[in-house]
Amino acid sequence: EECIIWAVMATRQSTALAKWRRHFEDCDGSPLQRIPAPRLVSARAALHVEGVDHALPLLVAPEFGKRERHFSCVAVEEHEQRVAGNPFPTLVNFVDRVARKRHAQAADEVGDVARVTIEQQSLWTGLWQQLTQAPGIQVVGFESAHLLHRDFQRLMEAGSRWQWRPTLDLVETLRERKDANEVRLIERAAAVAIRALERTLAEVRVGMTELQVAGVLERALRDEGSEGFPFPSIVATGPRSALPHARASAAKIRDGDLLLLDFGAEVEGYCADVTRTVVVGRASDDQREIYDVVREANEQASREIRAGMSGRDADAIARGYIERRGFGDLFGHGLGHGVGLEVHEAPRLARTADGALAEGSVVTIEPGVYRPGWGGVRIEDDVVLDAAGPRILTKFTRELLELKS
Repeated sequence: EECIIWAVMATRQSTALAKWRRHFEDCDGSPLQRIPAPRLVSARAALHVEGVDHALPLLVAPEFGKRERHFSCVAVEEHEQRVAGNPFPTLVNFVDRVARKRHAQAADEVGDVARVTIEQQSLWTGLWQQLTQAPGIQVVGFESAHLLHRDFQRLMEAGSRWQWRPTLDLVETLRERKDANEVRLIERAAAVAIRALERTLAEVRVGMTELQVAGVLERALRDEGSEGFPFPSIVATGPRSALPHARASAAKIRDGDLLLLDFGAEVEGYCADVTRTVVVGRASDDQREIYDVVREANEQASREIRAGMSGRDADAIARGYIERRGFGDLFGHGLGHGVGLEVHEAPRLARTADGALAEGSVVTIEPGVYRPGWGGVRIEDDVVLDAAGPRILTKFTRELLELKS
């Protein structure tokens, strides 16, 4: 009995097609054409758990950018003989005319793994045709976190011949556990970020604005090989460093200011996330005290975190130390998050995170203490949870740096 499982993998940008080629490689890096990917088995199991278990279930994830719209689907073949010579997933990415040139190029880059279809009229027409051409489809899953209400209505009306079932974080959950090749790519991204940080700190001077420092940093990231910026770089000086997610502004660095830099790098689609706080000039006793608290909290969590513990317990390692030092009320966010194809992904490390941390996860450890009107300190590292214990990927000193003013 033949059975096809369709699963749509959310691609955040056209070049993400190449990411999925790597994502469906086996854990030892073997190409799809030779060894089935264990993740495909996990994907099938996850679809059944979600109740999308009829003969030909489909999971649909539309991705609508500012200038383009596209659907992305992965067809998972149950029987090797169904597709001669290639029993592995086929990524079907059908896009509108606005994006056709970039997606056509992406198709050349990913080779046989992907089939990119340019829809000349309507994406929805392409979707209905895709469903109709696979006879037997009854239950269709969709990623509810990525579907606009107006498009849900279209599924209900124009797609009424199928039964639509919402799913949540099905793909994201499978991505928590990184294989060795993914870890290597994140480590390379971390190395790019660290080199860019070293170059940037050498140029920081009193009187520069946060925006100027951000410009130096982002130029260095590009020069060192980052494919992009996973999020807008955070550069905050003086009292503004007490804002955990401050955006770079025209504020000028003053002598003796704390300077917080939180930024990312991307290599072959995989991200790294780094934060360091320095003092421009000589550090005060208060700055040293709070910095030492955050540094020790980072070191303890990076040393004691383990696969299998809950995100809540991991968070408690750093939070407990900060609380014992009397600064618990000034640590208002979670300890960290997963990092991979996206800079913020599962798992979560927070007081409300009960889920277990998977072996192979790459997570951030980023405790902070923020005193309104005074400033803040955050130190962030990327850590992989190996079977033998945690391993830090962001190799940069945690000691307090005092930059020449």
